[in-house]
Amino acid sequence: MATVDLNADMGESFGSWQMGDDEALLGIVTSANVACGFHAGDAVVMGRTCTAAVEHGVCIGAHVSYRDLAGFGRNFVDVDPGRLRDEVIYQLSALRGVAEVHGAEVRYVKPHGALYNTIVHHEVQAKAVVEAISAVNAASSTDLALLGLPGALVLDLAEQQGIRTLREAFADRAYNPDGTLVPRRHEGSVLHNPDEVAERVVTLVTRGVVSAIDGTEVAIKADSVCVHGDTPGAVSMAAAVRDRLAAAGVELQAAA
Repeated sequence: MATVDLNADMGESFGSWQMGDDEALLGIVTSANVACGFHAGDAVVMGRTCTAAVEHGVCIGAHVSYRDLAGFGRNFVDVDPGRLRDEVIYQLSALRGVAEVHGAEVRYVKPHGALYNTIVHHEVQAKAVVEAISAVNAASSTDLALLGLPGALVLDLAEQQGIRTLREAFADRAYNPDGTLVPRRHEGSVLHNPDEVAERVVTLVTRGVVSAIDGTEVAIKADSVCVHGDTPGAVSMAAAVRDRLAAAGVELQAAA
């Protein structure tokens, strides 16, 4: 039976500000990208999310970001590479510590938002992220994998350093013909119809292609498919994806 990982961004509430329905999503997905406090999340939310992930048997990943709470991590930051490396180490260390207390383990890293898209091509920042993961792996004898966009420079650099890499596709985001994501500021960049999204994911997983925003087909090989937890209707969308994949003979299984 074919398998694929289904992941969702979560743990993105902060203080009295609530984001998404993490409990419902954890009953559907196989991996949870948990915010580490720089774009969203806080100590209480991280602990609560890790506890719930353990209860549901869901794999945990660190959703690291630029230091951009006000912009939800969606603004590019021209940060010094040494600072970026250290801030990624800080975020990884925070979530790993919280997860351990709650009987969980962090298995992978997924950069968030603007950082995710920037290190597709920005060599200096990509190297900083890779250095951070390498440092944490070396210091703690862990094997954190890196989840990113197929063809991203950061994945190539990670592989050169012996870091496991996982390729990610997006259920609810539109693609450019070159396989990059359509920026959120553009109309049609985020998809909302659960049936449309579910059919798109089945095609992606079984045929290895996705329709770009101009109608052309883009070849994508993905180990994991993401449904954004902050997208309106995310739970219905994730459930539709799960059900359609099951009907197509595809089993959900954590990639990391």
